[in-house]
This record gives sequence, C-alpha cells and structure tokens, in this order.
Amino acid sequence: MRAVLIKGGSGGIDSLYIGDAPKPTPSSKQVLVKVKAFGLNRMDISQRQGKYPPPAGSSTILGVEFSGTIAEAGSEATEWKINDEVLGLVGGGAYAEYVAVYGSHIWRKPSTLSWVEAAAVPENWLTAFQALSIAEIKAGENALIHTGASGVGVAANQLARFWNAKNVISTASTSDKLEWLLSLPGGPTHAVNYKTQDFAAEVKKITDGKGVDIIIDFPGQSHFNKNIDSLAVDGRMTMLALMSGAEVSSVNLGPVLYKRLRIQGSTLRSRSLEYQAELIHRFKTTIADKLTGEKGAGPLRTYIHAVYTMDNIQDAHRDMESNTTAGKMIVTI
Repeated sequence: MRAVLIKGGSGGIDSLYIGDAPKPTPSSKQVLVKVKAFGLNRMDISQRQGKYPPPAGSSTILGVEFSGTIAEAGSEATEWKINDEVLGLVGGGAYAEYVAVYGSHIWRKPSTLSWVEAAAVPENWLTAFQALSIAEIKAGENALIHTGASGVGVAANQLARFWNAKNVISTASTSDKLEWLLSLPGGPTHAVNYKTQDFAAEVKKITDGKGVDIIIDFPGQSHFNKNIDSLAVDGRMTMLALMSGAEVSSVNLGPVLYKRLRIQGSTLRSRSLEYQAELIHRFKTTIADKLTGEKGAGPLRTYIHAVYTMDNIQDAHRDMESNTTAGKMIVTI
C-alpha cells in the first residue's frame, strides 16, 4: 500500500516521501479501514523528528486519526461490516491507504460530516472532551483556552460554550486568528493576543477580578506563571503539552496553596486501550451526534484550514510548522 514514510526513520520535512508499506493485517478485535482522509497534528512533527515514538504495538507510520470505509473485520469485531463508513483513533498508521484499528476505537460517520470533516474529529475533539472533563467544567464557570485557533483549541472553545460556561476566553498569536475565533458560532466570548497583551490581566478584567475556573494549556513554560495568576480560587488547569518548554525557572507556589489550585497533566495517545475505548464511548453517546461541518446547523462544528493530497504531504507539514493556521489540516487519499 502507499504510505507516507520517513527517510532514515526521522528527520526534517524533506525526509517525508510516499513509498510502499505492508498492508496491515487486523487482529480478531480489529478492523482494516481503507482511508479516505486523515488529520494532521503537532505530535506528527515531533514523531517525524524522532522525539515522540508511537506507543508500543502501534504502527510506526505517522497519523492518529482518519475517516474511511471498512475493508476487513476481525472475527471478534462483530459490530462492523464491510463498507461501513467510520472515523476513528489509532496509536499510529493513519498516513496510509489502509490502517488497522480496534473496533472499540471507531464510530459510524454521520451523514452530517464529509470524509474531510470526519477526519478532523477524533484526535482533536476527544482531546478537548477529555481535557474539559478532567477539569470538571460546570455551567456558569469561566474558562481560558490557550492556542485557541488550533484544532483542539477550536473544539475546546465550542465544548466549553456548549456546556454553558459563562466566559470562554481564547488566546492566539495574531489579530487574524482572534477575529476568526470571535466570528465562529459557538466560539469564544473573548479573545486575547498573548504576544501583545498580558492575558492574565485581561482575564481579570473580563471576570471582574475573579479569574478563570478552568484553563486548558498547551504552551507550558512560557504561560505557567500567568496561568497561576489567572486561576480563580479552586481553579483547575489541564496541561496537554509543553510547546514552549518543560522547565519554569521561578515559580511562586503560594497561590497554588492559598487558592487551592489543581494542576493536572493529561495525554491521550499513551493511555491504555481500555481508557481510550471508554472515553470514545462517552464521547459517542454525548457529543458525536451534535457535530456538523462548518456550514452545518449543529451546535458543534468542525472547521477546516486546508485540505492537501497525500503527494503534497511536505507542503502540509511545512504549513503546520509555520504556526499560521486556523482550524484543522486534512490530507485526502
């Protein structure tokens, strides 16, 4: 089968190429999906560079989310039939014509989503769903969503609004991204440029000095101290990445104690299959049927920045590394 491969196993953008790889053989609990489209995620850059290996037992081919049709079904994957239209999550292997995936890690593609739109859902929406669930967001609370124009950020903004947060404050790095975010139905109520504004001070203004109850964080080091300042009493922060670095040179732990803050890290790809299956089940039964494409009428929507062909995978990674995108990047096969 055709797949996106990496010369030498790791490298820069120029190391990506289209080559031949063995077609996966599904186990008894898996299905084989003929991929129609797959999503790009920042973890793909890290894996390509040799900094983020896939979980044990997963394909070494890049890619964790996809949409497509079932080509084969294992003997124990009895819920699924040939040609069923699905979308799903894997530990690796989505950058290819075929991917093997556990039957518990896929769900039926709704008619409200195209193949491209469906491929934009699994990793981003499950990550946002997980992060806000961990933080135990409640109606009437205030939330701060960093990297708001990213795929996960766009999903988290909408979920926070859907769950009746009072103020949803989103950060981004350019005025274009901020304007775009504020134009989205169900998007953030406020947007802050973290490069030109003090987001902690803006949070205090918006919340009348209280601070936010929830923070979803990706940057790590660069935002940490301002995040602590931004949190209200009994505030909770879910950390999903360390994009700016893992070490903070100086931290005042006082506010963590006297504001009773809760700070928790979270990952999805490295979680057990059982955990992922349970998360997917909760997402399917509470959120999945409310998703539509950008032009749909659903309360939750996918937003696509750009669509590429697999032959243009280098261009796709180049655009992803530019940090100028807003919305999801998808590759079609």
